[in-house]
Amino acid sequence: MPHPLSGIRVVEIGDRIAAAYCGKLLRDAGADVIVVEPEGGSPLRRSGHFFDYLAGGKRSVVATAGQAQRVAAAADIVVLAASPAEARRRGIDCRALHTTTPGAVVVTVSNFGWTGPWAEYPATEFTLQAWCGSTGSRGEPDRPPIAAGGDLGEFIAGGYAAFFGLAGLFGAAGAQVDLSVLEAMSASMQTFGWLRTDVAGLTSFSRSTEVPSIERCKDGYVGMSMATDTQWQSFCAMVGCPELAADLTLGLQLNRWRNRDRVRAAIGPWLTAHTVEEIVEQAERFRVPMAAIGNGATLPLMDHFVARGTFLDNPAGFRQPRPPWLMSAAQPKPLAPAPQPGDLTDPWPPRKPVPAATDPVPMSQALQGLRVVDLTAFWAGPAASQLFAMLGADVIKVESCRHPDGMRYSGTLRTGVADWWEYSWVAHAVNTNKRSLTLDLQTARGRELVGALIADADLVIENFPARVMENLGLDYDTLRAINENLIVVRMPAFGLDGPWRNRGGFAMTMEQIAGLAWITGYPDDVPTAPRGPCDGLAAVHAAFAALCAVEFRRRTGSGQLVEVPMIETVLNATARQVIEFDVSATVLTRNGNRGHDAALQNLYACEGDDAWIAVSVRDDSDRAALAALLGQREIDDAGLADWFADKPLAPTVQALLDAGVPAAPVVSPTEIGDNPQLQTRRFLETLQHPRVGPVRYPRPPIAPAAGGFVTRPAPTLGEHNREVLCGLLGVSAEEFAQLERDAVIGTSPVR
Repeated sequence: MPHPLSGIRVVEIGDRIAAAYCGKLLRDAGADVIVVEPEGGSPLRRSGHFFDYLAGGKRSVVATAGQAQRVAAAADIVVLAASPAEARRRGIDCRALHTTTPGAVVVTVSNFGWTGPWAEYPATEFTLQAWCGSTGSRGEPDRPPIAAGGDLGEFIAGGYAAFFGLAGLFGAAGAQVDLSVLEAMSASMQTFGWLRTDVAGLTSFSRSTEVPSIERCKDGYVGMSMATDTQWQSFCAMVGCPELAADLTLGLQLNRWRNRDRVRAAIGPWLTAHTVEEIVEQAERFRVPMAAIGNGATLPLMDHFVARGTFLDNPAGFRQPRPPWLMSAAQPKPLAPAPQPGDLTDPWPPRKPVPAATDPVPMSQALQGLRVVDLTAFWAGPAASQLFAMLGADVIKVESCRHPDGMRYSGTLRTGVADWWEYSWVAHAVNTNKRSLTLDLQTARGRELVGALIADADLVIENFPARVMENLGLDYDTLRAINENLIVVRMPAFGLDGPWRNRGGFAMTMEQIAGLAWITGYPDDVPTAPRGPCDGLAAVHAAFAALCAVEFRRRTGSGQLVEVPMIETVLNATARQVIEFDVSATVLTRNGNRGHDAALQNLYACEGDDAWIAVSVRDDSDRAALAALLGQREIDDAGLADWFADKPLAPTVQALLDAGVPAAPVVSPTEIGDNPQLQTRRFLETLQHPRVGPVRYPRPPIAPAAGGFVTRPAPTLGEHNREVLCGLLGVSAEEFAQLERDAVIGTSPVR
């Protein structure tokens, strides 16, 4: 089969994982990707076989600064990992690049973006996690906060870079997409702490872990994830704890955390009497998301991945996950070796000149004209469709009053209001710019109406367990019969086939299985789920795959089925664990806040109550700068802990940044709105919600565009019923009233 992005030229410049992963996503989808390297090769080559994973199938040009500009001038998409000053040092002038190739999209990937007071500040994955509130949300109160293991933020940012780079070719060609890794992580690596204040009324937030989450059992660890009260009640029945089920306050995760000792004591005897296999088998019957804890040694051997052929043999001699999408009419490029430095001596010929648009379309309207029927729920699915909505597509979110989006129930803390389901902070965060339509799809008329909506749509996106769409009579063949050019994007947790196809799963389930939990946590304690970042990771991968299918249809006229299993997106971000085990028999494991690559990295307590500074020493230059600041010839972890102990947090962070050393305060998720860099770049846009009032909504993690990315607040349930049914589908006023009387539509949940 053909590849969805065949013929697209991509130039990748820079040495950070986010840019390399962006290039990998585009290459695997069919683009021709050239890596521009300096003499001696990219510093990423020092990561060994991990570079082979990121660079497989790409081509390499060794170029001086001026030559890099000329190579980039022949591309459709340029991915540049650099701050403004770093770009100048590389000899890359984005303005000149647009002059020579006005149709190209230039995606710059930098720590904080190209504008704002922090544009040139140093940072690492570790310090960016502290800045974005991720680290501050995680851990036990009597121990230091804990960062998520691995380079998850880099993979999330790389996914965004690929999506926006491709989106620019649709209507905003010639754009510079200024992507901030901090903003990408703020939107994906913690649960929208500022919205807990705006929407839920929660003014403080201390670190915690889920209860229960990862617990000891008879033969190891078992992971669990309960996002709804129904799942909690089912779990209590499964482990034989009716006294916990009877306490209705425990249906809320926050209250389980407050009663964590009691809950753990009650469930512990049942768990330690059963094996992982027994527990997971029981949980599937009770429809409670539970999983074995995976790592680099065990992942390729899991029966589901074996049955689906998820892991492939890289030519360099290790196993890696395949690209995290499957299409019915197109396929990824096969695996290929990574290039040797400078293996390409004759890059592409120059592009034919393209006249600059006299009235260029801003990125906020790049996907205008597309219609998306959104059948998603919770976080990952709605966030995928939201990316289309924020680029101008008409996204219609379909819910049922009998079964609204479950996040409306599980993400709210409001009491004393009649419409409490409108106060879920996560539902607010991932549903801006959409229209809301309620339809009971278990009724014949509800299915007829959603079919009429789909008949004139471009995409359908859903993230139910695999069985649900079939049970509703909305399988792909049925939808294709309604609209043969339709693109159907399905995001089941584990895929459409295989032994686990009917299992449910949330982000934490994926983190537990795919190895993220294994490398996160205190070294002397149980693994710790990062708690949610994989929703954002899955969302951007699904949006990218959907856009690849739109591009393929634009060139071929063919719609198709696109499958993006959530678990396989996460496996691509944890591939290094499998690679390390295959190559060196090393099982990477949790190392607290010390990481695996940095010369010196940790959290240190500063003066005051629970005040922590995150510090990364990347190389000898950082070490020398830090030693000079401390007035010491040599520095080590113990010496740093002593030095920071009586230092005020904010001035000390600033002193390290001024010295060129990556540092950050460990902030609470509720404090993100106070960040001066995010304020300058208007990352949060305040809109008036009809129920909640003023709410600060996040925009995409790229610099603001004309027209604005966030134009409408998250819709209330059924807010646009009349607008869609009568205005779009031609339903009469009489039938509309009858639909309301029959509860096919409505504006409040029906129990």
